[in-house]
Amino acid sequence: MSGFSSPENFDQWPELSSLDAQLGEDANAIQAYRATLDKTRARLQERFSNNEPIEELVRDQARLVDAILLRLWRTFLGQQYGSMALVAVGGYGRGELHPGSDIDVMLLVGKRKISSDDTKGIEQFLAMLWDIGLEVGHSVRTLKECVKEAKTDLTIVTSLMESRLLHGDKELFDKMCDATGPRSMWPADTFFDAKLTEQLARHARHHDTASNLEPNVKSAPGGLRDLQMVDWVAKRHFGNNTMRELVATDFLSAHEYKSLARDRAVLWKLRFALHTVAGRREDRLLFDFQAKIAEQFGYEDKPHSLGVEQMMQAYYRTAIRITRLNEMLLQLFREAILNPGKHTGKKINAEFQIINNNLDVTDQGLFDRRPSALLEVFAHVQEHEEITGVSAKTIRLIRQKRELIDDKFRNDPVNHELFLQILCAPAGVTHELRRMNRYGLLGRFIPAFGKIVGLMQYDLFHAYTVDAHTLFVVSNLRRFSLPKYNHEFPYCSQIMKSLPRPELAYLAGLFHDIAKGRGGDHSELGSVDAEAFCLKFGLDTYDARLVGWLVRNHLVLSVTAQKKDIDDPDVIHEFSELVRDDLHLKYLYVLTVADVRGTNPGMWNSWKASLFENLYRQTRRALDRGLENPIDREELIATTKRQARLRIENLGIDETTRESAWKNFDDSYFLRHSSDEVAWHTHVLTDHPVVHNVVAAVRNLASPSGGSLMVLAPRSSESFARITAVLEQQGLTILDARITNVARDFNLDTYRILGTSTSKHDETERAERIENAILRAFAADATPTVTRSASRAVKIFSTPTITDFTDDPNGRCTVMEVSAADQPGLLSRIGQAFLSVDVMVSAAKITTIGERAEDVFYLTNQAGKPLSVDTRASLEQALGELLPSAA
Repeated sequence: MSGFSSPENFDQWPELSSLDAQLGEDANAIQAYRATLDKTRARLQERFSNNEPIEELVRDQARLVDAILLRLWRTFLGQQYGSMALVAVGGYGRGELHPGSDIDVMLLVGKRKISSDDTKGIEQFLAMLWDIGLEVGHSVRTLKECVKEAKTDLTIVTSLMESRLLHGDKELFDKMCDATGPRSMWPADTFFDAKLTEQLARHARHHDTASNLEPNVKSAPGGLRDLQMVDWVAKRHFGNNTMRELVATDFLSAHEYKSLARDRAVLWKLRFALHTVAGRREDRLLFDFQAKIAEQFGYEDKPHSLGVEQMMQAYYRTAIRITRLNEMLLQLFREAILNPGKHTGKKINAEFQIINNNLDVTDQGLFDRRPSALLEVFAHVQEHEEITGVSAKTIRLIRQKRELIDDKFRNDPVNHELFLQILCAPAGVTHELRRMNRYGLLGRFIPAFGKIVGLMQYDLFHAYTVDAHTLFVVSNLRRFSLPKYNHEFPYCSQIMKSLPRPELAYLAGLFHDIAKGRGGDHSELGSVDAEAFCLKFGLDTYDARLVGWLVRNHLVLSVTAQKKDIDDPDVIHEFSELVRDDLHLKYLYVLTVADVRGTNPGMWNSWKASLFENLYRQTRRALDRGLENPIDREELIATTKRQARLRIENLGIDETTRESAWKNFDDSYFLRHSSDEVAWHTHVLTDHPVVHNVVAAVRNLASPSGGSLMVLAPRSSESFARITAVLEQQGLTILDARITNVARDFNLDTYRILGTSTSKHDETERAERIENAILRAFAADATPTVTRSASRAVKIFSTPTITDFTDDPNGRCTVMEVSAADQPGLLSRIGQAFLSVDVMVSAAKITTIGERAEDVFYLTNQAGKPLSVDTRASLEQALGELLPSAA
């Protein structure tokens, strides 16, 4: 059924001629075949390195396998092979093989029972293939079995559609093709419907985006499977053997076919390189391989972009084009296969109509005559909820007329109004922005956005390309505003609904990363773009400046919450002075949550949510009091004590016992801990056993926002290293640490920890294990060693260790920021550096950004004073020795 054939002159390759000569001389067959495969594969690799057309290489790879299989087939089945059929199926049936591709064959036999001689020959044939290094997937089926299995299995019928007779009974092969063809089973409409469902499920497994940072070039949206999907449906419906034949049916223009073939070659080249670099079948473009392939392809680093980022941007743009073409062709097939001659619908106006629930233009000359109609397409889809898509004819016309979006178009107030109408619509905002991006219009209408399409950041923190991330942020903001999603982020939903103009948040989301890849501060550059865009589009000066302010400060709330001590009234006052009023705070809060959640879903957790919400609430209180009347420390301490007393009374602890515990706590303790923590600490100190002057207690391990560890131990610069080593060895993530000096030279340490999901049933047992491990660590002579290894992805990146020291504004301590490769034992090694220079930790804010840890430590000397210049230098040197850059 495949249109592929092996040219006669392929057997004239010198390696194959040499193989035949060796076999004729009774040489060791296994060694001869292995040597031949090694030499021919090396030749193909050399041709690949010389940039020969990839189409020839993948087909020559298949022809090589053909030549080897046929020699062995004849050897082991002798004269019997003519009564069976050796059939290539799947990708091998298409005649397309990459270095690590599956080689799938079927041995098709007639109605007769397979003889013992044939069985023996087949077993020897298959065993020899494995012996020489060809990993072949095989099946032995009768014609009846093919029909039975193909009727119920979409994968099998698809594989048989691509079958190719290598040798044997052609009549039997033709019968199989006819018996499993669309006249006998899986007619075109049923087949199309099933394959479309299969594609939707496959796309969902890849988060419905082509823009994942480690994409699968075969199965992700915009990958090779999307092209094969079109090929399969065309074969089932038209009986085509090649995609090129679609041009003759007018389903594909000559220009579209050239674009498709060019994009397929890009993916083929990447897959060929992937298999070669990985040394195996590997279709995921993992970080492990991206930089190597980029270098192999000749990409070089530039001032504002790495070579690997340039290569990946080329890939993502290819995937977007394939996604666009896949959508258009499948829509054409839907119209031709599922709805032939059916035109149910209605007129919207003289220029647009709805046909079979798809928006359709009534006039092919519409966009030439009135270019603004390009934007009206998306507005109409939003307005009519019965519309499920855009007709293939209209998609094709949009593709052809994108060039009409020029400076004149961008400056037209009519188009400004249309775009804002799309942004302010009650439904479909995200869907239509994504459709605009997919069709290539969003980047033409906003040229700065066009520059970030397919732009990646080579790290583990950003899970998507910049354009995909941007649209995820807008999507998150939209979800905050829709009642059906209230349960996801109730607080954000409540705030979002109180905003006077939610579209300003969407605009800030659209522009917040638009200046990435240019060099310089993307927040500042993007702010200028955003404000200019808003003024150009008719927004008033206040709203334009608000959007610009949001873009400029879109990182500030996150940084403040995660890296600063938000229990410090001075920090809250400083942040409040930045936001100035309640409206700016509300917009910034929802933008921040949408941004962080859309950067990497796997890194969003309840702990971050609680940090952001806590900062928001404290700032609201500060703004309500007035910036001229900042929150007083004494007032905060008094409030914490009052609330803690009530909690402690409910725990059944009397006043005398409470006062006995509290006499060891100074004002800084009550300032840095919540009333809930104070009550818990008090309960532990009055109820928990003391072992060798150490108390350790764990609670709430099953909480999504993280559990807590409390340790009371003699004051020592070694404590931080010991505790963090235990927690890291246990596989726990440390989110926050607060160390408070209490009476009699003791420290009370509180750690916020996050681990793998723990049920309530297991929580008590695991808490006891952690507590006992802490007690053993303090009893040991040396700091425990962390033996866990770094993840595969983290090891790929080279991350230098960078330290920065600043003075606390109030002169209470030295603030040290450390950026280093995130790896098991990192905090313990930092603690050992503190020990080596006799430095004390009073607090730590722990942040992981992909492969990089960005931690903040509040340090003093043994006298409780900021570090001297000499001590800072010694500490920096110790960190450099203990934290080598990961590579």
